[in-house]
Amino acid sequence: MSDQESGNEKPQVEDGEEEPQTSAEPEQAEARSSETPEEPEFVPSEIVLQHELDQAKEQAHEYLEGWQRSRAEFANYKKRVTRDKEESRMRIAAETLTKYLGVIDDLERALKDRPEDGEAAAWAEGIELIYRKMYGVLDTEGVEIIEADGEFFDPKLHEAISHDESEEHEEGEIIEVVQLGYRMGDRVLRPAMVRVAK
Repeated sequence: MSDQESGNEKPQVEDGEEEPQTSAEPEQAEARSSETPEEPEFVPSEIVLQHELDQAKEQAHEYLEGWQRSRAEFANYKKRVTRDKEESRMRIAAETLTKYLGVIDDLERALKDRPEDGEAAAWAEGIELIYRKMYGVLDTEGVEIIEADGEFFDPKLHEAISHDESEEHEEGEIIEVVQLGYRMGDRVLRPAMVRVAK
């Protein structure tokens, strides 16, 4: 059966005329245009670099603060250790030297009535030599005699064994030093034992 007989004869196109497009072709073109990916938003490189620079600066500042804090803590730790060691040394030295103060007192009493001639005088010179050496040790360690004679009574430095009437002294003034007192820096090894006017 020919095309004309089947009724499906295609319309003939005269020369010079374009064949009309079907309705499906515009829809396909529109679909292709809708499937085209969108262009990504462009971010200038200067903004990215500035952002990274700001982050690096912030991190560096945090590191610097942490380092400075650690350094200060370590410096304080060293000072505390040094101070504790010095206090321990002073305490041990004070406890040791205090034990020898009684020996020095005995030597002083022995030298008060020292003989002037004979074999006993030579013996007294030996005692005095020992006394001076012991005082040299105290001086090397920074031990000092507490001033008391003619001073006014200070309970931090002096120990009153009596309060006596005296016309020659004001009230609270030290009349006599019965036993010398010693100090090492601000630490009192032994207060001076004194008589005080009232």
